[in-house]
Amino acid sequence: MPIATGYSTRTLPQAVCDLKNQCKNCKPRVVICFGSSRYDPAELSAQMEAAFPGACVIGCSTAGEIAGGKMLTDSVVAMFLDVTIVEEACAAVVENLRDEVSVSDAFSQFEQHFHAPISSLDVGRHVGLVLIDGLSGAEERLMEKIGDRTDLFFVGGSAGDDLKFKSTHVMANGKAYGNAAVLVLLRLKNGFDIVKTQSFKTTGKRLLATKVDEARRIVIEFDGKPAVEAYAQALNIAPKDVATKFMSHPLGLMIAGEPFVRSPQRVEGTSLVFYCNIKQDAELHVLAGTDIVGDTRATIEAKVASLGRIAGLIDFQCILRALELRDEKRCDQYGAIFKDIPAIGFSTYGEEYLGHINQTSTVLVFR
Repeated sequence: MPIATGYSTRTLPQAVCDLKNQCKNCKPRVVICFGSSRYDPAELSAQMEAAFPGACVIGCSTAGEIAGGKMLTDSVVAMFLDVTIVEEACAAVVENLRDEVSVSDAFSQFEQHFHAPISSLDVGRHVGLVLIDGLSGAEERLMEKIGDRTDLFFVGGSAGDDLKFKSTHVMANGKAYGNAAVLVLLRLKNGFDIVKTQSFKTTGKRLLATKVDEARRIVIEFDGKPAVEAYAQALNIAPKDVATKFMSHPLGLMIAGEPFVRSPQRVEGTSLVFYCNIKQDAELHVLAGTDIVGDTRATIEAKVASLGRIAGLIDFQCILRALELRDEKRCDQYGAIFKDIPAIGFSTYGEEYLGHINQTSTVLVFR
């Protein structure tokens, strides 16, 4: 079985036993594990490493999980990839993200493992995974460093902790790490695709970021006006009501007609704090929500139609999308999109693909 998936809602060590049983006849080269914050990350990582000797075992903590055609909570999910999917894999840990971010050691490990310069690797068969401490605030810096080193695609998500916002962890080498990221480089036998769907459209209204504190993800002014005032005017609402519109009307950096979402997090005085940084003089579109379930289903169905089949996928879905689905009581509908595909995923504190984004579903598809 090229790709198997499993999940458990039991406590440790029974949960890991459940996952091992669901691995069935798959002999995994790579095991990817996403677990609720109810699980001690160090124990989960150590037990998963022991359960799958010889495999590259990586993972992170979450704010919700996806597996078995279901959106889950308080669970641990896993994907098992055998040699017919992954020919080679190498994982590297990047620590101390709140200091200066460096990926040099990680990329040196990749080059030693693959016996080749990164620049010589086939971009159609090599793809990177990124799992990062979702409270580090270092996602943009990490993705910029990766982009400076390679044209290979890296995709992933920011670890969560079930909306506690206290500590998030990544896992590798049988250990758990805070203030860190796990980078994994895969050589795939049949290649891959990356799908991004954000379920927003532009309203046609635009805001120019004229004064920002990029490091703190704060916009102080849009169009020379206090950010709160300018955002309120764009939506024709009172400034005191702006927080009620953050989820339904985030902003988007438009690239080739497609929004890369920048969602407001909170009001700070007359400024707006975002989940992603916004650069000085960036022009952003005010967005309006569409149908998460319908958009995602159409996107996945289109990919299946174009490829003929999907061997499996990993869905890195923003917690804001998950919260909307919970509010609308549509979690079952969303999970069912993946019921006929070996799939896992988790609710993230942000998504990594061509930078750091949010309120998006970023999907790695295995052919």
